[in-house]
Amino acid sequence: MPERSKSSSVSNLPLILDIDDFKGDFSFDALFGNLVNELLPSFQEEEADTAGGHGLGGTEALPNGHARASSDAAKFAQGDSIPLFPEVDALLSLFKDSCKELIDLRKQVDGKLYNLKKEVSTQDAKHRKTLTELEKGVDGLFDSFARLDSRISSVGRTAAKIGDHLQSADAQRETASQTIELVKYLMEFNSSPGDLMELSPLFSDDSRVAEAASIAQKLRSFAEEDIARAVPSVVGSATASRGLEVAVANLQEYCNELENRLLSRFDAASQRRELSTMSECAKILSQFNRGSSAMQHYVATRPMFIDVEIMNSDTRLVLGDQGSQASPSNVARGLSSLYKEITDTVRKEAATIMAVFPSPNDVMSILVQRVLEQRVTALLDKLLVKPSLVNPPPMEEGGLLLYLRMLAVAYEKTQELARELRAVGCGDLDVEGLTESLFSSHMDEYPEHEQASLGQLYQAKLDELRAENQNVSDSTGTIGRSKGASVASSHQQISVAVVTEFVRWNEEALTRCTLFSSQPATLAANVKAVFTCLLDQVSQYITDGLERARDSLTEAATMRERFVLGTNLSRRVAAAAASAAEAAAAAGESSFRSFMVAVQRCGSSVAIVQQYFANSISRLLLPVDGAHAASCEEMATAMSSAEGAAYKGLQQCIETVMAEVERLLSAEQKATDYRSPDDGMAPDHRPTNACTRVVAYLSRVLEAAFTALEGLNKQAFLTELGNRLYKGLLNHWQKFTFNPSGGLRLKRDITEYGEFVRSFNAPSVDEKFELLGILANVFIVAPESLSSLFEGTPSIRKDAQRFIQLREDYKSAKLASRLSSLWSGSG
Repeated sequence: MPERSKSSSVSNLPLILDIDDFKGDFSFDALFGNLVNELLPSFQEEEADTAGGHGLGGTEALPNGHARASSDAAKFAQGDSIPLFPEVDALLSLFKDSCKELIDLRKQVDGKLYNLKKEVSTQDAKHRKTLTELEKGVDGLFDSFARLDSRISSVGRTAAKIGDHLQSADAQRETASQTIELVKYLMEFNSSPGDLMELSPLFSDDSRVAEAASIAQKLRSFAEEDIARAVPSVVGSATASRGLEVAVANLQEYCNELENRLLSRFDAASQRRELSTMSECAKILSQFNRGSSAMQHYVATRPMFIDVEIMNSDTRLVLGDQGSQASPSNVARGLSSLYKEITDTVRKEAATIMAVFPSPNDVMSILVQRVLEQRVTALLDKLLVKPSLVNPPPMEEGGLLLYLRMLAVAYEKTQELARELRAVGCGDLDVEGLTESLFSSHMDEYPEHEQASLGQLYQAKLDELRAENQNVSDSTGTIGRSKGASVASSHQQISVAVVTEFVRWNEEALTRCTLFSSQPATLAANVKAVFTCLLDQVSQYITDGLERARDSLTEAATMRERFVLGTNLSRRVAAAAASAAEAAAAAGESSFRSFMVAVQRCGSSVAIVQQYFANSISRLLLPVDGAHAASCEEMATAMSSAEGAAYKGLQQCIETVMAEVERLLSAEQKATDYRSPDDGMAPDHRPTNACTRVVAYLSRVLEAAFTALEGLNKQAFLTELGNRLYKGLLNHWQKFTFNPSGGLRLKRDITEYGEFVRSFNAPSVDEKFELLGILANVFIVAPESLSSLFEGTPSIRKDAQRFIQLREDYKSAKLASRLSSLWSGSG
């Protein structure tokens, strides 16, 4: 910091500034304060006072920081002319000196900076030169390392080759040494045929059995290969081969003896459950034919394959006691228990096999194959005896269905066993394919047996129904037959329950098809064959039922024809014939109802089959192209025979109804109904008795048709019946003569008939009866008004011409000539 002597003059002494004052935490305020502190001590004190309060006496702080005197002090200062800042000159001189010294300091600093820059530049050039030289040295060093690495790699490869040669040489030496040993052993075996007494101790030492077996196999392989390579045309080779044949024979004998010895030791260890000894023997035996003899021997000595009592127990568990009839449910339980026992046994054997044999999967494959081919096959042969299709077993003994159910149970349970054995472990054995092969003889003719079984069930059911119907007929006898009421009841009626039973049989057969058929094409073929059986059965059953119902209609028609009333009969004979006709009518009505019930049940049966096809059959046929469409077509063809029988029967029903209508009209319609005497009494506006009887009969008998028929069948039947009724009434009324009051009575009858046929919901029939009402007017109007009746309805002129001829006044009023112009105009 600058220093100044208090006694020296301000302008005479230079200001001393140190360059170090500008380093570190430099503060301009501190520098300025140090410069002026000596010149402005009062100012410094005033600042201190101002910092403590607002000033003393009459002073007042100014906004620029200077002190302002009070008004009295200002006046006094103006009066004495004392300068306000007497230190100004000293401060100006101080500031000028400070500026000069600062300029000198700046020049010093600039000089130092210049020198430093020059020195830094020189050092930087040296540093760059040094770095360049170092980079060149590093590059050279990297090149040296690369050459060294290449050399090391070359030396390594050479060393590896030397090592390989050494290893090969050592292997050749070892091979040569072993070959010498083998040749020595081979010469021992080649000494004389059958002489194994002079062999080395190696081949008789039980502690070196594994080594002896390995050497014997090598010798045997070498000798056999040498014989195979021998060329008979070369004498030397042939001689050598003949010499080695002795060795081969002796080696074979020794190997057989050693193998038998090891198998005996293996058996003894097996009986003692010494797994370590068994494992050692199995490992050595694996050198003989890859251990197949040991594996086969172990599997063959399992108790379940040699114990007769176990086999008999299997049969009793599944089939029950001898002489009893086994049921599928009992067989299923027996097979489940037996197969669980077999699985547990195989699982226990698997633990031993895993601990003993070096190739456990091969042993498990042999074991599982033996289980299926011996133990399971022996049981299946007793359980499944394929029946003859020519002479099937009778239903009393279960029929073909029992065999098929047993087959399904056995197949399903054996497949479950195969899956369990696969889970336990069976090596590379195709256990599923082997299981399928167990049933191959049964699967070859399965579809034929299934169809034959369905046919047998169907025939048995028909026999049962015939027997029931015969019993009913025998119990009822001929009571009421004279009245004709039991004509229809004597015939067996269609039963929806029976058709449902047919479907249930088919569903069971379908389940077996799905179980036995793994391929979609095979499954579709079998399903189609089974469904065809159902179609044939249902078609035949409902067709036969409809034909039986038609027979009732035919019998009733025969009865009607037999009792047709003739002319010139005595009253007694006529009464008897009328009574017989009533009986024939009752038989016809009963037959009509019976046939309608048959048609209704036929429709229900077809619906059941269609629903079964949609729910169960379709999904199995859709995966195969054309199978679904072919079955649909076959179903339509099968039902066509029933449809034909139903159509014929409905025609007979119409004939039966119309015959009774005609009988009622003939018996009840009186000539006076439509030609009432002009006795002055009020006309009768009620329907005629014949009309009332006919409508009552139709209402009663057609109730069954309304219930049984539906849809288009109902519409077609009622339309045909309405048309026939229309024609029948026209023909009936042609037999009578009408006067005006009779015409009114006829119009009342037509109204009654029209109201009834409206229940048919047949617009064409309603229209015809409406026209009949118009036609009836020809009997009511005056002769001169007849021509005006047909102006709006020219289509009925032909029928009107016939009706007009039935007027009572047709001749007296000369209506023929009067209306001739009308008929000629219409023609």
